[in-house]
Amino acid sequence: MTLPPGTWISEVSRSFPEATFRLLTGVPLGERAMELGEIVGGDAASAAAAIRSHADVVSYDSLYAGDRRVLAQYESTERRLYAFLGRSSLPPEFPVVVEDGRFEFDLTATREQFEAVGAALDDSEFEYELLSVVEGGDGSAVLTDRQRECLEVALREGYFEVPREATLAEVSEAVGIDKSTASGILRRGQSRVLKRYLLGPD
Repeated sequence: MTLPPGTWISEVSRSFPEATFRLLTGVPLGERAMELGEIVGGDAASAAAAIRSHADVVSYDSLYAGDRRVLAQYESTERRLYAFLGRSSLPPEFPVVVEDGRFEFDLTATREQFEAVGAALDDSEFEYELLSVVEGGDGSAVLTDRQRECLEVALREGYFEVPREATLAEVSEAVGIDKSTASGILRRGQSRVLKRYLLGPD
């Protein structure tokens, strides 16, 4: 979805096209929106400074600042996204990813809800592109319980993020198994998910 040119995140992300902005969570608060955001990329520190100094950002608290990653909580006066989400009655799944003036998000919905969101988008000021639609079926047989557990822990800990936020050793410790066992379970689980996604059910 293309962000309106007047929004602060549109301006900042277009000024730092090599950086990835991830809205981890956000809530509207009266006339403001409170958000937890992450910036990943070589210009992360400069992009964070641009957010902090933007006129629409009324408060900014840095939670972590590294060479290529910044995490911060901030409040802004921009609420158009939340107004649209309120009309669609189906919020996106976080994180919402913003790059160079465009943001991307996933939705899990019934067909009726999906069509309602599409109608809300068509009536909105946003230009958008539908990247993919995945119809769910009975996915219970795709993964074993152990594979699902390991993949969920790895995803939650940031093992699949770029750059990686957790090591295999940290994932295996969180699950309570050794590294080699965790590695095998993760590889087999990923293989099953990819085959199901790319090739479909057997």
